[in-house]
Amino acid sequence: MDGITIDPNATIEGILTPTVVSVRMDDSLETVRALFKSHTFHHLLVVENGKAVGVLSERDLLKHVSPFIDQMSERKQDSWTLQKRVHQIMQRDLVWATPDTSVHDACLMMAANRISCLPVLDERTSKPQGIVTARDILRWLADQLDPVA
Repeated sequence: MDGITIDPNATIEGILTPTVVSVRMDDSLETVRALFKSHTFHHLLVVENGKAVGVLSERDLLKHVSPFIDQMSERKQDSWTLQKRVHQIMQRDLVWATPDTSVHDACLMMAANRISCLPVLDERTSKPQGIVTARDILRWLADQLDPVA
């Protein structure tokens, strides 16, 4: 197919989002909710002592917070759901990559683990270097397939 130039050696270093917004394990879901409301992202890294220990998605939050929050039918027990802590609902089985992970391998990791983001960590220290989401990969793929580029 003419115009297709997919780089088989491309790494996620070129497509990752380097600014990582994180929370701590003892932060409340109220704090998490405020972060998701004020930003356009859908994943937060959970970091303790500078090391990534988990991921929390907006979907995880929605599963654990009462749907009656901010509604006329909100009750006291609904608002209590915002007092849960990150460590109670976060994903602890961290699937992660390094900046030199190939885009191909990142896709395979995300598909095999049924996840939509990969924290990008320093291999020695587990310190966050960025995050790659399925949207980042789709945007990269669209750029690769663009016949005008």
